[in-house]
Amino acid sequence: MAWWGTLLGGTLGYMLGGPLGAMLGVALGGNFDRGLGSSGQFDTGDQERVQAAFFSATFSIMGHIAKADGKVTPDEINSARHIMNQMQLNSEQLTAAKKLFEEGKNSAFPLDAVLDQFKQECHRRRNLIQMFLEIQIAMAMADGNLHLKEKQLIYHIGQQLGFAHAQIDHLFRFATGSAHTQQHKKPSLDDAYAILGVKASDSDAEIKKAYRRLMSQHHPDKLVAKGLPEEMVKVATEKTQEIHKAYDLIKSHRN
Repeated sequence: MAWWGTLLGGTLGYMLGGPLGAMLGVALGGNFDRGLGSSGQFDTGDQERVQAAFFSATFSIMGHIAKADGKVTPDEINSARHIMNQMQLNSEQLTAAKKLFEEGKNSAFPLDAVLDQFKQECHRRRNLIQMFLEIQIAMAMADGNLHLKEKQLIYHIGQQLGFAHAQIDHLFRFATGSAHTQQHKKPSLDDAYAILGVKASDSDAEIKKAYRRLMSQHHPDKLVAKGLPEEMVKVATEKTQEIHKAYDLIKSHRN
């Protein structure tokens, strides 16, 4: 939570700037109105700065996606709350997250500017950006009915962040398998293949390679080192647990 203390202390207020800094200022009730446009003493890629940007972008864009089909459903609100609960936010953080979600629902929300700044702040940390995109896909699929506008928006977000269409397709398959697993408490064999992004016709070696790659991409400690807010460790941990269960199921079936 060190980044949050730095934020409240005013330092991040001086250096974050851009639409993400402005939204954080609103979410915190103007606690660091002074100098939001300044680049300050921290460089792009600084861990605390990345953590603040990740927090701000995550919840504001979640709100934007929830409103993409014209209305925010109870399931979408519950999905946002689930992420907030996983993070075990304190009262100030929870209030800020909710305000950011509301900011994202605003018709004047500057999506592309937010995405551009977020990508710049992450400083080529692709696994971190992928985790962000996976969270947004989960929001889009929260009500069990992926609306066309939501899907188009996810593709736009992913491509703005540097992901190819086929890579976003893979993340959708991962999310579908993950959603089924959460619903039924354990993955089906089809879900397991979807989670690993492999086919039943793939070799054992190919499946093991995909498993190891996904475990590395979602390793909580590695993601925190790259700028994932410490409060999101549980989100990353649940991802690795799903990947591990999927791999175990495939291995068991093949044996």
